[in-house]
Amino acid sequence: MSEENVHADLKFQDSAKKEETQTSDKCGGKVSSAASHSHRKTIMILTLLCLLRFIGVVIIGGIFYTTSETEMIKSNQIQSIKEELQRNVSLQLMYNLNNSNKIKNLSAMLQNIATELCQELYNKDPEHKCKPCPKGSQWYKNSCYSEANGYKTWQESVKFCSSQNASLLKVKNKDELEFIKSKNLQDFWLALSPSEDYRDSETLSEKMFLSEGFEGSTYDLSIMYCGFIEGVKVYYTECTDQKRVMCEKTASKVQVESVLNDLPDGNL
Repeated sequence: MSEENVHADLKFQDSAKKEETQTSDKCGGKVSSAASHSHRKTIMILTLLCLLRFIGVVIIGGIFYTTSETEMIKSNQIQSIKEELQRNVSLQLMYNLNNSNKIKNLSAMLQNIATELCQELYNKDPEHKCKPCPKGSQWYKNSCYSEANGYKTWQESVKFCSSQNASLLKVKNKDELEFIKSKNLQDFWLALSPSEDYRDSETLSEKMFLSEGFEGSTYDLSIMYCGFIEGVKVYYTECTDQKRVMCEKTASKVQVESVLNDLPDGNL
């Protein structure tokens, strides 16, 4: 009985071990199978994410390229418009400049015509309103000549003319020389610099006045000689003597309106 029991126990133990081993193998297989499935799922998710990322990059790249291309086209269009505007502005400036020159030329022509017409009106009426000189003065070319009342010393004459924004009588060119000669002026001071030495008489000439600038100088006029005109001759006497005075100033422009308003209808 003892041997049979021992044999039975051993057989039972072997059977129990086999069952345990089989059970263990089954559980391990299940665990391994579950882990493998989870791993494949993770790989698929990662692959999908990578694919989505790639697609996103491709889409963003496409948008960037399209946007860049559009911006380049717009930039080229803007540059073309800018160049066109610059050409138009340049053409407009040239057009305006040409028109401005034409207007200036027409204005100058109109001014010359008005001056000539005013000169004719002045010859008929020395105090015509178109005259570009003060009332009571004489108009010749671009100058106005005004005679002062009474007699003055040379220095007093210079100061008087200066107060009238004018200068003492002088000759600037041949036309003016002929005009003054034609007036046959007698005993008028001239704008010649005083001299310490007495001078002989000489014929009036525009060359006598080329380097005159006495207004800004100071002299002891009590011991100096100044020139005056008698017809076409220039004489010299003490600057403290008294002579007649004629002042000369630049004439204003003739006002075109003052001439046009006096023209008869149909002459414009």
